[in-house]
Amino acid sequence: MAMVELRKEDQVAVLTINNPPVNALNSRVMAELLQNLEELAGDDGVRVLIVTGAGDRAFVAGADIKEFPGLFKGQAGLAGQFALAGHKMFNALDNFPRPTIAAVNGLALGGGCELALACDLRVAADTAQFGLPEIKLGLFPGGGGTQRLPRLIGEARAKELMYLGDPISAGEALQIGLVNRVVPAGQLVEETMKLAGKLATRPGVALNLIKQAVDRGVQVSLEEGLKIEADLFDRVFLTEDVKEGVNAFIEKRKAEFKHR
Repeated sequence: MAMVELRKEDQVAVLTINNPPVNALNSRVMAELLQNLEELAGDDGVRVLIVTGAGDRAFVAGADIKEFPGLFKGQAGLAGQFALAGHKMFNALDNFPRPTIAAVNGLALGGGCELALACDLRVAADTAQFGLPEIKLGLFPGGGGTQRLPRLIGEARAKELMYLGDPISAGEALQIGLVNRVVPAGQLVEETMKLAGKLATRPGVALNLIKQAVDRGVQVSLEEGLKIEADLFDRVFLTEDVKEGVNAFIEKRKAEFKHR
């Protein structure tokens, strides 16, 4: 039985991690996530991707710590290779060509928090908790947390969360910009699907170019970022959707985007 379950509803794909009791990220889950991400990236029928966890206890409560003792061999580069292998999956999610949403249904700790960080948007149940507790094991986040979290919430707040390792509530996560929305736990699926459905109506090429502009732009200076924006702005005007959108506005009708 798969530990990562895929279902599709209209133009939305949902990946559900099902690894009881707390949906830990072990090697098999990581491999199944990567395989699904690579296949879905080439599926033009998928306009939005949602990642969530099975049950109501945990989104993903972290990595499978039982796999860590194999890294205690004192061999330089071994743990680094382990981290880079994990980065392949996280980067595939981060670079997914269409909008991604983490529907955080419970604990999002360690690798679970990092998985949510690799998504474009995060919708959390009001019962969810977020944290990077690796410091309490004598280590630190190795799934992109030291890089993605500061870019999202700022250096000082990110360091505080990683230095202390204490979890925060969904409400606190919303206050510091870690999540986009907090909803009642019983409404998480409905609200996330509603958001995904709305995104699916937006022109797909333009969404992809927005994602490229933001993701590439934050890595460079403002001047370089503006050049990236201008280049992608030129590309968006070569699409069929921009012609449809502008003409629909002028003609006072609803645009019918074809995502090309």
